[in-house]
Amino acid sequence: MELRTKEDPSLTRLEQRVYRAAEAALARQHYVCAIDVLCGMGLLASSAVDFWRKGRIDFLEGEIQGSLNKISSSMAIFRRWAHEKGLKESETDYVRPARSGTVPLQFSRSGDPQIEKSYRTHYISPTLSERKQQKLQERLDKAPTPVVFLSLRDAQCSECGAEIERDSMLLMEAEQPLCLPCARLDGLEFLPAGDTALTRRATKYSQRSAVVVRFNRSRKRYERQGILVEETALEKAEQECVQDADERAAARAQAAVQRAEQDRQLVAQMKKLIAELFPGCPAGEVAAIAEHTAVRGSGRVGRSEAGRNLDEKALILAVGAAVRHNHTPYDELLASGVDRGDARLQIAGKVEEILARWRKLQLPIKSSYSMAQKAPEIESLA
Repeated sequence: MELRTKEDPSLTRLEQRVYRAAEAALARQHYVCAIDVLCGMGLLASSAVDFWRKGRIDFLEGEIQGSLNKISSSMAIFRRWAHEKGLKESETDYVRPARSGTVPLQFSRSGDPQIEKSYRTHYISPTLSERKQQKLQERLDKAPTPVVFLSLRDAQCSECGAEIERDSMLLMEAEQPLCLPCARLDGLEFLPAGDTALTRRATKYSQRSAVVVRFNRSRKRYERQGILVEETALEKAEQECVQDADERAAARAQAAVQRAEQDRQLVAQMKKLIAELFPGCPAGEVAAIAEHTAVRGSGRVGRSEAGRNLDEKALILAVGAAVRHNHTPYDELLASGVDRGDARLQIAGKVEEILARWRKLQLPIKSSYSMAQKAPEIESLA
């Protein structure tokens, strides 16, 4: 049987969408499952999967967008694609942590065994060694680590009625707060985030553990604060870290040199491509834009996967962001209280004019910068 790919012109539009989502997931993680395909096709939100895995949604089937026929056809196409690729089937238990241990997760409302099996089945790349396949299977079967929240306000345990003061730790189960004793997480030591080796080892040796997070109101996201682990596990991890501290320091120094070289190469590649895309852009500006957008950990578009892969749309957005901040009153408009969207509209014409001049082109009706801004796969964070 001849293996077809997403570029095959004989594929239907639905087949192309399924193939594209499946191949992207397989390339990214060396395995693919139905949830990966549905998320990749835009039929299932990753946030819904997250809520389901935390027990906030009873079954996942109700969160999938689209008609029953479309979903069934997509899954049939996916299974056929997996078989054509020669991927190895492996069933994975989906569970969530609970006070009594683990609770199995349900995909369908009916709980039909065949439907449940189709969603539990993962397709693993045969190129992985047996050892890597085994480690991957162990990771997939492992229940998610419980998440403990640092409370932003006073609360009350839904089971024992104990007061949970602000900045204290609590676990949410079925949308209800639990104090640590009722959640069976009492007696654990808090290890602040920051030491990767110590955190990894303490988690490895602890029979019970939990991740501690706090909601950052300004950034509107939960941020990891540390972990809860058993005292004996933490002591053992600390002893090991003391014993190989010099070795790990040398490894960190070597890794830092490697990262610096990788960043230098990325900046050089970005400079070259930006200069090709915008031949009228001054050399100094080209260098400044590349160095600014390629800063590791900045969250800018240049550090996105597309930016690191030197995607033209990502670099066009990076240049547009530089023009917006450095050649227009955009920052002053924001400082004066103008809405971000309104501010961008006010300076859009100026940005287009400068980009057209740097491209040494007449101002187009729709520039590539405007089109890049609308590309769904790249988001400008500047």
